[in-house]
Amino acid sequence: MNQLLRMVVNSENVEIYVSPDDTLVDVLRDKLNLKGTKKGCGEGECGACTVIMNGKAVDSCMIPAIKAMDANIQTIEGISDGDKLHPLQQSFIDNGAVQCGFCTPGMIMASKALLDENSSPTPYDIKEAIAGNICRCTGYIKIEKAVQEAAEMMKHECCCHNHSKSEE
Repeated sequence: MNQLLRMVVNSENVEIYVSPDDTLVDVLRDKLNLKGTKKGCGEGECGACTVIMNGKAVDSCMIPAIKAMDANIQTIEGISDGDKLHPLQQSFIDNGAVQCGFCTPGMIMASKALLDENSSPTPYDIKEAIAGNICRCTGYIKIEKAVQEAAEMMKHECCCHNHSKSEE
């Protein structure tokens, strides 16, 4: 029997009927048409389906959809600002951290969850944050560098933004 699921996805209130066997990744991709969240292993091992749920990176293939009741979900589609890419997205491009692109949304979402909690991550922090995300195309070095550079860009944007406000 289907149940009504209420949640906030990318800052939008969503109400949708889900079946008991729907996973969060199924709802995001198949019912909300958010195809950036990839469906990989279906076992919580590859990280391709990583989204941010209530501030934490989660494997959406492991979350029964109904467990997302009243949750705040952020997907790769929700992190850019209109046409302006999120610093992580831009840094992945600039550093050649995008190969085939299948793992990229999950890598970026896991990295964003890290940077939301820790604006100055160490290389170890970055490795820990993306440890659950498998990439078959790169050697992770470019990904780690992209996350580090994004952290620096985000700190710079924050400082510049605050400085501009103080001048007004």
